[in-house]
Amino acid sequence: MHRNPGPAQGPSVHALPLRAAAVLGTGGLLLTGCGSGTADPGAQADLRASLPKAVRAAGVLRIGSYLHYPPVDFRDTDGKPAGLDPEIAAAVGDYLGLRVEFTDLPFEQLIPAVQAKKIDLAMSAVIDTKQRQLGAADDGHQADPGVDFVDYFTTGTSMVVKAGSQLTLTTVDDLCGHTVAVQRGTLQDDFATRQHDACPRTGRQLKVDRFDTDDQALAEVASGAAVADLNDYPVAQYNTTTPARTGRFEVANTHFLQSGPYGITVAKDDTELRDVVSKALDQVILGGGYDKILAKWNVTTGAVASTVVNGGL
Repeated sequence: MHRNPGPAQGPSVHALPLRAAAVLGTGGLLLTGCGSGTADPGAQADLRASLPKAVRAAGVLRIGSYLHYPPVDFRDTDGKPAGLDPEIAAAVGDYLGLRVEFTDLPFEQLIPAVQAKKIDLAMSAVIDTKQRQLGAADDGHQADPGVDFVDYFTTGTSMVVKAGSQLTLTTVDDLCGHTVAVQRGTLQDDFATRQHDACPRTGRQLKVDRFDTDDQALAEVASGAAVADLNDYPVAQYNTTTPARTGRFEVANTHFLQSGPYGITVAKDDTELRDVVSKALDQVILGGGYDKILAKWNVTTGAVASTVVNGGL
């Protein structure tokens, strides 16, 4: 959903979804993990002691997310946060002895909320890019203070088309001469915009239709008004393999148009929290809890061996 342009071929696309552990609390959505799995219980005390004093005293990790992007971030039938990100967050919270409180925010408000300290972290399929790290605008000038990222999952952009589509869409240039749908403000939006600018060299123009949600973009594909919806590998697989959507859509390309890491978003001056979260998630990875979460949501292709700070390009 939220990544950076620049064509790159990544791993093959295979995946699906389902689950969440959440407890509703006053003032927010509080998560507790189950079966998180960690490698070194002896490391827990040291990491808990290394937490920023304010976080340790509050006993809560405040996380912002746009909870409308299954299977990564969404609400279950009870209205509680569900998906890949909430479960990984809950596992990290368990390891650190913290509750996890999710706040549902529009995607474009997540980074500003982290920078303003309204939330401690953002987890919402946010792609780590140098531009976001630096706070740079498209023209290169400094637009905001930037943020740091703890990279925890590898993803990429797929083209989702209407089932039975006869179009051959293998490369980005195959989109020229057609209409594509994207969710507004995502890095797929950026990607489509750059391809729009590149298509004239092929003699065929690309039209980009932008929507507030990915479901709206998919509806345009279903209607035939757009040939493809550009979205994340986990979301593309969810939209093509879940029982409710099987037979409606399919993935056109067998490789990612671009790839990059999801990053837990942290304020630039919160290096203490950033490093604790990175080390805690490494313990969850080593202990097997991370693999269990990815397997449950059928997104094991995106697994990483360990976290990386600011590894995006």
